[in-house]
Order: sequence, then C-alpha cells, then structure tokens
Amino acid sequence: MAIPELLVDGPADAALTVALAHGAGAPMDTPFMAAFAEGLAERGHRAVRFEFPYMAERRRSGKRAGPNRAEILLETWRSVIGELGTANLVIGGKSLGGRMASMVADEMGVRGLVCLGYPFHPPGRTDKGRVDHLKDLRSPTLILQGTRDSFGSPEEVAGYDLTPAIRVHWLEDGDHGFKPRKKSGRTERQNWDEGLETLHGFLTELTEGEGR
Repeated sequence: MAIPELLVDGPADAALTVALAHGAGAPMDTPFMAAFAEGLAERGHRAVRFEFPYMAERRRSGKRAGPNRAEILLETWRSVIGELGTANLVIGGKSLGGRMASMVADEMGVRGLVCLGYPFHPPGRTDKGRVDHLKDLRSPTLILQGTRDSFGSPEEVAGYDLTPAIRVHWLEDGDHGFKPRKKSGRTERQNWDEGLETLHGFLTELTEGEGR
C-alpha cells in the first residue's frame, strides 16, 4: 500500500514521534487535530498526521464517503508505521484513528498508544462494545476521554475489563471532542491543554521510565 502524505510538526531529532490519525468524519487538519499536533511539537515531541484513503480522496474530489473497510484502515496504519519505524514511535489518534491504532499496536511493536476519545461503543448502543481487544493489550496506553462522551462515559468504562496497560484520563464535562458546556465554567481550550499536559507526561514516562 502507498504511504499516505505525512504532515509533520516538531523537531526531527525528538526522542519520540507520535503518529496521529483522524476521526471518522473530519480530516487531519481540523482545529482539534492541529491543537494536539502543534501542542506536542511545542513540548518537544515530533507529531505526524496522515489521512486514511477515503479522507484523502474526499480532499481530492470533494465527495463525502464513509470510512474504508477496517482491513484498509489497518493496512494504512501498517504502512505509516513501516515508514516511520517502531523504535521511538507512539501511535494513536482521534476516535476511529485511535481505535484502529489500538488494533495494530501490539502487532507492530510500537512504544505506546494514545487515544484522543476512544469509541468504546456507538452512541446509545452500549451492547455494541469495541473493547474485546483492550482486555489483553500490552502496549502502554493513554486514553483521554471527556466525562460526557457519548461513546463511553466514566460509569460505562468502569465496567469494562481493561488491561492494566491502559490509563484513562477524564477531561471534565468534555464531549467526544473534549468540548465542555459553557455552564461548566471550563473551556474547550482548557480541556485540550489538560489533555496535552497529560499526554506529555505519559510520553516523558515512556522515554525516562520503564518504557526505555
């Protein structure tokens, strides 16, 4: 499979590279994706974004189409990982992008995994869980999740049998993009920044702690 176009932020000699894939409905250059990629770069990490084939085609043609089959999404991830190398690579992304990354992380032997809003189940369909592979995941994992996320609330996630390799950090009153309600007294930017600081700490542990 051809390697997707890569959008790179941050120093080439960073200790870790974080590859981020987009969610199902929006491309790699949304304000959300840019905030996390640029925020990582500001903290000394290298961030690499890419688009799955259906999103790249949407950019070219302007025609909206749903995500590719899982096999294609997973193969796209494998091609990106093959290009970047696994030695100092953390993979993940928003929603769909992070979920697909979680399905190849152990197989590819990357350093870690980060999910920016994990889709534990479709909204309103707690019977359709997407967690079976998370019971045995070995890769060190950070999931950032809003407390109002319709794809997985604190109460729902507490009931899942997740591997000890997974750490979940809850962002107060955040939705699936971490945006809080105005009445919460918090801002979207505050939740993004809290998420970035938590992610920075996770990456620092990987380079300085047991992940070395």
